[in-house]
Amino acid sequence: MADRITPADVAHVARLARLALSDDELDRFTGQLAAVLDHARDVEALDVAGVEPTAHPYPLRNVLRDDVATATLDRDEVLIAAPAAEDSRFKVPPILGEAP
Repeated sequence: MADRITPADVAHVARLARLALSDDELDRFTGQLAAVLDHARDVEALDVAGVEPTAHPYPLRNVLRDDVATATLDRDEVLIAAPAAEDSRFKVPPILGEAP
């Protein structure tokens, strides 16, 4: 089963993904990836001539309402209700370690 992929192949993919694998993990993943490749080979061998390509087994259509312009909320009224505002915008806490 593991003849389709070698432990060296798995180690190479792990290095590309920046994963450190133990010898036990390397052996286990080699077997698992070989099983995936065997399944892909089985699927590839199926005769699908005359089968229409589909993205979904049932016909779908989006149910959307008409796009109608309506009145929007007043900016000042919305900002008054906000927990914090600054320069006519919502003020939110800094993210990703940025200084305030």
